[in-house]
Amino acid sequence: MSSLISEFHLDLEDKHFEACDYQKGQARWCPGCGDHAVLAAVQKLCVEEQLPPEKTVFVSGIGCSSRFPHYMDTYGFHGLHGRAFPVASGVKFRRPDLHVFVVTGDGDCCSIGAGHWIHAIRYNLDITVLLFDNQIYGMTKKQTSPTSRMGTVSNTHPYGSVLPPIDPIQTTLGVSNASFVAQTVDWIPGHLYATIKAAHAHKGFSFVKISMRCPKFLPDLAEEKTSSRDHYCLLQDPNGIVPDEATQRIFRNAKLHDPTNINAARALAQSDDFIYLGLFYRDPGALRYDLYGAHNLGYTPEKKLAAINAELDRFAV
Repeated sequence: MSSLISEFHLDLEDKHFEACDYQKGQARWCPGCGDHAVLAAVQKLCVEEQLPPEKTVFVSGIGCSSRFPHYMDTYGFHGLHGRAFPVASGVKFRRPDLHVFVVTGDGDCCSIGAGHWIHAIRYNLDITVLLFDNQIYGMTKKQTSPTSRMGTVSNTHPYGSVLPPIDPIQTTLGVSNASFVAQTVDWIPGHLYATIKAAHAHKGFSFVKISMRCPKFLPDLAEEKTSSRDHYCLLQDPNGIVPDEATQRIFRNAKLHDPTNINAARALAQSDDFIYLGLFYRDPGALRYDLYGAHNLGYTPEKKLAAINAELDRFAV
């Protein structure tokens, strides 16, 4: 009987995932919200890269953008306000085999989560970060966010915001060990997809700022963002983000930029000439903390117990 069992063999076909394998529920964002475009781009990436749903994790905090894991039929963690980075770091640190994404908003990341954001950049774990920046708190109904322009009228600043905004690109480029920093917009699908794809392919902390529309609470700003192509400039380099030809033709302005030059990247981020879209900076050699933490992943329970006892023995008197 045992010989019959040993001789039995069944070849199973590799599963091919379709778009429907990543879709879950009905997205409840407002009509015209840029979040819909990012969801479509991410689901397209999952299909093209054939990311197994059981090996893919989306982590978020609190906000409009942070409902994202509910609409992906993968693993997800909808955490506390500003705490997406610690959760995602813990997942990646002990499960380096997983594809880990963080979806966060300008309030969730740049305000209450700012401390975690800074250290996550420095740790440089292999995580893809999508910052949805619509320059307003949307879920709580129009409060000033850290990225709101000066003069933005909101429920917390009825006479207009009085402080200069945080620039997420400048901030990320200013942290030691930054390894991938890019910017895109939700209303140019080709560039949005190419940017997210490049970020996922990068081995390290890939930070993508996505300029978003909020037609509900900032309709004038949404119109301003999309009204003219003269405001934007495409960063070009063979080793940067290269969208398809049709997308490249959308841009009236383009600039050659070496993404290995961090000083040039910082100068572009500070410039008021254009809103630059593309890859600002990439350092594939930046140190990765998840590689450091992976040295004992193969320990058996016995080895773990022995290591704990050995550590405790150091304090014996």
